[in-house]
This record gives sequence, structure tokens and C-alpha cells, in this order.
Amino acid sequence: MVDYHAANNQSLYSAGGQQTYMEQENDWDRDLLLDPAWEKQQRKTFTAWCNSHLRKAGTQIENIEEDFRDGLKLMLLLEVISGERLPKPERGKMRVHKINNVNKALDFIASKGVKLVSIGAEEIVDGNAKMTLGMIWTIILRFAIQDISVEETSAKEGLLLWCQRKTAPYKNVNDGLAFNALIHRHRPELIDYDKLRKDDPVTNLNNAFEVAERYLDIPKMLDAEDIVGTLRPDEKAIMTYVSCFYHAFSGAQKAETAANRICKVLAVNQENEHLMEDYEKLASDLLEWIRRTIPWLENRAPEKTMTEMQQKLEDFRDYRRVHKPPKVQEKCQLEINFNTLQTKLRLSNRPAFMPSEGRMVSDINGAWHKLEGAEKGYEEWLLNEIRRLERLDHLAEKFRQKAAIHESWTDGKEAMLTQKDYETASLSEIKALLKKHEAFESDLAAHQDRVEQIAAIAQELNELDYYDSPSVNARCQKICEQWDALGSLTQSRRESLERTEKQLESIDELYLEYAKRAAPFNNWMEGAMEDLQDMFIVHNIEEIQGLITAHDQFKSTLPEANKEREAIQAIQAEVQKIAQYNGIKLAGNNPYTTITPQSIDKKWEKVQQLVPQRDQALQEELARQQSNDHLRRQFANQANMIGPWIQNKMAEIGRISIEMNGTLEDQLTHLRQYEQSIIEYKPNIDQLEGDHQLIQEALIFDNKYTAYTMEHLRVGWEQLLTTIARTINEIENQILTRDAKGISQEQLHEYRTSFNHFDKDHSGVLQAEEFKACLISLGYDVENNKQKRTGIMDSDDFQALLISTGNSLGDAEFARIMGIVDPNNSGAVTFQAFIDFMSRETTDTDTADQVIASFKILAGDKNYITAEELRRELPPDQAEYCIARMAPYTGPDAVPGALDYMSFSTALYGESDL
Repeated sequence: MVDYHAANNQSLYSAGGQQTYMEQENDWDRDLLLDPAWEKQQRKTFTAWCNSHLRKAGTQIENIEEDFRDGLKLMLLLEVISGERLPKPERGKMRVHKINNVNKALDFIASKGVKLVSIGAEEIVDGNAKMTLGMIWTIILRFAIQDISVEETSAKEGLLLWCQRKTAPYKNVNDGLAFNALIHRHRPELIDYDKLRKDDPVTNLNNAFEVAERYLDIPKMLDAEDIVGTLRPDEKAIMTYVSCFYHAFSGAQKAETAANRICKVLAVNQENEHLMEDYEKLASDLLEWIRRTIPWLENRAPEKTMTEMQQKLEDFRDYRRVHKPPKVQEKCQLEINFNTLQTKLRLSNRPAFMPSEGRMVSDINGAWHKLEGAEKGYEEWLLNEIRRLERLDHLAEKFRQKAAIHESWTDGKEAMLTQKDYETASLSEIKALLKKHEAFESDLAAHQDRVEQIAAIAQELNELDYYDSPSVNARCQKICEQWDALGSLTQSRRESLERTEKQLESIDELYLEYAKRAAPFNNWMEGAMEDLQDMFIVHNIEEIQGLITAHDQFKSTLPEANKEREAIQAIQAEVQKIAQYNGIKLAGNNPYTTITPQSIDKKWEKVQQLVPQRDQALQEELARQQSNDHLRRQFANQANMIGPWIQNKMAEIGRISIEMNGTLEDQLTHLRQYEQSIIEYKPNIDQLEGDHQLIQEALIFDNKYTAYTMEHLRVGWEQLLTTIARTINEIENQILTRDAKGISQEQLHEYRTSFNHFDKDHSGVLQAEEFKACLISLGYDVENNKQKRTGIMDSDDFQALLISTGNSLGDAEFARIMGIVDPNNSGAVTFQAFIDFMSRETTDTDTADQVIASFKILAGDKNYITAEELRRELPPDQAEYCIARMAPYTGPDAVPGALDYMSFSTALYGESDL
């Protein structure tokens, strides 16, 4: 090629570059006799050139003069290279049909301003090779070469000048190096130019032709021998081949620009998709954790023992302190990621992100609310269940003690009531037996209360769902049945004794008096021993002090009781004295009672031993309650400091976000420092958690010294951390918006000042009417006396406002604007939405039309693009991204593998479905 330029510039590009396009066309008519070598070169070059275009339509030619004779492929070639539709061809095989088809093609060529000289349809139909080559050369000139212009030169001279300029940096481009130099100038990675041998032009040319065909999509139109072995290569073949290089390289810069735009758009879209995927995964994981945790918190299956319930309480504490805090952070981070993603989507003119069904922020908040409800109910249930089990243990032990005392008392009573001793007894003995029986009945009546207490305790254990209720019921049933049997036996024995009472007269009055006084005293001692051994449960100092007072009152009755004991013992002593004095031999024990002086003394000694033991137990409980009171005060002191501190910090965060001191970066720095100071306060919360654990371990359920509970403080602390994180995220999003939208610091300050002024309740959002008033304060002058008084616009005022900013407002337009600033239809406008609205009209963003235009350049002005073209023009990862998402192109000019880049581009901006 270079040899041709260097050696034949004067012969090929003669007349000083003034030969016009039409003059070149007329040359063919003046010289119909081509050099055979030239004709061979033209046939090869023109055939390859035609096939480079016909393959886009899925066909090709083998013989240039034969395959164009019916006019069908000739018309198809013109449609491909022009991008226009020709008249419908005739499908008949007769000569007249072929001539008509060729004439339609020639008419189309003539309509493009081409003057066809001596080229008629009949010659083409007859297969005239020279006329056919001439016609193809005319088409090449018109559609491939005519538009080439460098510094206002003709197409021919422009092509030459372009070659000279591109190869100028290369020394000595003869010997087949010119084509290699052209390729190396534009695509240096394809050819190692320094390794080419200057003494081997055939190898050099073949290398250039093969590289062009493989990597530049330029078909091989000449053989190296056509150039090296020919004294003067065919000018038209050379120009045709070189024009392909010109078009391939001249579009490279446009393709690169288009590719860069697409890469930028796709990079934004890929980043957003990654953020969406991260949100979906984080939301799914958090919702799955909540789904698994709620059933555990809702499980109300009671345990049988205090140990098991306390283990549940320990597990719950681990959940609150170990498992839940990371999830609180994940929830906060999820909201921050969602807000950041929505901000990036708005800034890149993309549609808002809608998470999958059930994974909206509101869904997560709803699930979290349900989790906290279950958590609160679970803790209350745990504490109530522990109280219940504590009460149950106390009642069960009390039942066992009373049942054991009663069973001990009833032991042998049935045998005593069923014996027949009165049948052989003397009168005095019968009278004694009768009196003894009366004493027994008195004793029996005295035990009635204990039996009723046992039954009542058993009933309460059943009502409280005591786990061992069956054994309690069985034991209670046995006691009641035995009691009924004792009642029946007692009545039967009384009847027997009364039948013989008339025969019995004498009775020892002292024995009788002893028995009557000993029985109640004995019962009193048994009751006292039972009370002194009775278990007690208290929850505060007042209750234990009440028990101590009652015990002191009991101790004050002991001297009087001792006098009664001494009186009873004096009766027995008097009996002994009278018997001894009168020489009476007593026949055994007191016939009226089984209570002996020894048993009274023994029980009295037992009472005396139990009193100090009771004193010690009450004092120990008093010490425990005092310790518990200390724990209450210790927790209350901390809670009463931390609670107001959290409230003050929440108020200060609100004030910082409203006052706007300094730039956004200053505010962000201040907030982060403030956040660090809050985090550094965490040890105080941990210390309070430790105090709270001590309180729970001590089974303290109330605290009169503070109104704060650990639950309230935990929620307040979590809200404080969430609020500072959200506030920081809002400032970061404002910085993103400011930088992306080009808003000055003064504008942003003015927007924030107006926004805060109309945010009367400091809620961080504006209601619709507040939003209108805020717009007016920023310079929208809508004269309305009512509005000036109240700061609220009616619909006409708001319409005038928007007209002043270039908008014509009707109901539909108003709904559209509110849809922009309030896409969730919440009735409130956030500050981020407000500044987006104020700046969106002045923002320069990519559009779907720009992306479509870029793809059209890469596709060579076709309505579709192929995977090969995408891989050639775009980086590999983004090329594969497009190929995977582009739908097949189904237009009338579709070819196999054609992809629809238009629907893909609109889908990127939410104008259609991807």
C-alpha cells in the first residue's frame, strides 16, 4: 500500500487533487477495457466489499457479475449500505423481472445524485463484468468514499492526505509497511511494528490484512501479490480497501466516547444493584432472625422448678445483652443503607428502589415492633412465673408440714376409737373413759381448722397449676377421708360410753380439770410450735418488720403461758399430793387425757428453743431485705442520672440538626464527635445492667426510689444510638446532594433555615401547608393577604407560585409535584426531599435518549447491536452485563443474534421493564 502511495501518487491522484467525484465516475465510461490484472483485483476487492455489507443481512455473493443479475442482492446491498427501504422487488425469474429489479436499484442510485453513464440494466442482467464492476465502483464512490473529506479536499485527495498524516510518524513505510503503520497508529496492541522485516513486503502485507480481518472486521480485499507483484496496482481496488480502514478508524473515537458513556451509566447501575442485593440479603437475614426469635419469646410453656425458670431468665438476659444488640446495629445500618441507596438513585436519575415484598423498611419495623412486644411480654411472664413457682414452693412445703403434723396426730386414733375397753371397766373407769372421750372430741374439734387449712392449701396448689398436684391431691384426699372416719368413730364411741354412763358415777375432778386445761394449752403449744416453724416470704423491709412485731407480741404472751403451764402442773402435783396423803394407789395415768406433764414440759422446752431460732431467722431476713433495699437505692441512683442524660442528649441532637452551625462538613464532624461521646458513655449503661442483674438475682420486683426501669433505659439508649446515626446519615446525604446538584453552602443554609422556621413542632418534616409557606419564604412572591397572616396558601396561591417557577399547576400537576417530594404519600416532606425538589430542575443528568444514541454509534447506526460488537467496544464485564440483560431484537431488519439496545436503555431509567 505504501509503495503504491509513494511511487504512484502522481499517476493515481493526478490533476493536483482537483478531479471531482463525477469526473472519477466518468473515467469508467471512457475506458471500458480494463487491464486484466486490474480487473482481477477489482473483482476480488469489490466482491469482498459487497460481502462485508451483505453479511449483515445474512447473505453473500460468490461471482460478482452472476449474483447481481437478478437484481435481488443488488437491491439488498443498497438497502444495507443506505439504511433505506427500496421498492419491493419482483420475484419472477424472467428476464423482464430481472431488468425491472436492476432498474429499481439504478434508479435508487440516481436518486442519490449519481450520474450513471453507459451503465444500463440490460448489461447487468446479461452479466457484463466490466459494467457490473463499474456499477459497483459507482456505489462504492457514493456510499463509502464520497463523504471522506480532509481540509476541504476531494474524497480521493482526502483519503490520500489521511493516509499520509497517519503514517507520517513512521520512517520508511515502503516494503508493505504502510498498512501495518495505519493499524499500529490506531491499535498499537495488535501489531509489534518494530519486529516487521523491511525486506519482506509480502509477509508484511499479509500480516496487516490478516490483523485487519481478525480484529478490525475489515475483510481481506486484496492479496499481497496483487500489490507487490504489480507494477501499478488498481487505483479503485486500493481506494476501496483503504476507505474501509478509514471508516474503521474514524469511528473509533466516537465508539470510545459512546462506550465511556455506557460504562459510566452501567457502573452506576451495577453499583446500585449491588447495594440493592446487599439490602435484600441484610433484610432477609434480619427478618429470618426475627422469625426464629419471636416463637422463642412467645413460648410460654412453664417449668416445674425455680431452677429451670431461673435458667430461662438467664437465657433471656444473654439474649438482651449478647444476641440482640448486634441486631439493633444491623437494623440501623439497614435503614442507613436504604436511605443512601435512595439518595444515589435520585442523584443518578434512576427510579426509587422498591425492596421485595415483605422486605420494606416498614415491614422490618413492623417485625421489630412485634419482636419487642413479644420480648416485653416474655420478660413479664418470666417474672410472674418465678413469683408463681416461689409461691408454689412455699405452699407445697407448708402443705407437707401441716399434713405431717396432722398425720402424726391422727396416728393410732382409729385404733383408740375402735377399742372395747369400756366393756370390762369399772364405773369410775367408765366415767373416766367418757371424760377422756369428751377431751378427745375437744381435741378433735381443735384440729378441724388444720384439716380445713390443709384442704385450702391443696386447692390453691391446684389453682396455681402445681406440677406435683396429683400427689398433693392424693394425700389431701386420704387426710379428709381419715378425718371423716375419725368423726364417725368418735360419734360411735360416744354413743357407747353414754349407754353405760348411768352405771358410772365417780370421777376424779382433778384429773378432769387437768385434762380440760391441758388440752387447750397443749393445742396452743402445738400451734405455737407450728407458727414458729412456719416458713415466711417477704419482699420489703415493711413486711419483715411486721413479722418481727408480731413475733415480739407472741413473746410478750410467754410469761402468761408459763403461768398457765405451772397451774396445770400444780393440778397434777395436787393429785399426787392428795393420793399420797390419803394413801391412794393411782391406777396409771390420767384417765381423761393422754397429755402428760412430761409432754407438756417437753413441748414447752421445744417452744423455748424455737423462739430464738425464730428471732435469728427474722433478723437474717431483715438483713437480706436491707441488702435488697441497698440494691434498689444503688440502681435508682444510677438510673435517675442516666435517664435524664439520655433525654438531654436526644434534645441536643435535635437542636444540633436544627441550628446548622458551620458547613455540612463541620456539622458532620461535630455530630461524629458527639456520637463518640455518646459511645464513651456506654460503660455507665453496662454498670447499670450489672446492678439490674443483681436486683433480678435477688428476686427484687419493685423499686420505689426511681420511675425508670431497665427496659425503659435500654429502649432510650437504643433510640439515642439510632437517632445520632440517622442524623449523621441525613447530613451525609445532604453532602451527596449538594455535591451532585451543585448547591452552594449559602443556598443549602437558606433552605435549611426556611425549613426549620416552618417546622414548628421540630419533627424534622413539613406538612403540606408548611411546605407551601416555606417555598414562599425562599423567594416565591404570591400576593395573598391571608397567606401573609397565616403562612398558609390556598390552591390558587400555590398555582400562582408554581407558574412563577415555570410550572402550570392543575390538580394533576399538583399531585405530580407532591408525588416527587412525598413518593410514599405520607403527607409530610423531609428536608432531603425538599432540597431535591429545589435543585432537580437545574441538574445535568444522563438520560435514556443519550444512552440510546451512544449504543447507536456502537452499532453502526443499526437499530440493533450484536454481542460481538458489544465485546469489541466495551470492557468485558460490562459487555457481558449488557448481553445478559438485552432482549433479542425482533424488528424487520433483525439478524441472528441481534440485541435490542433501545428497550435496555429505557429500562435503566425505569421507563420500561428490564
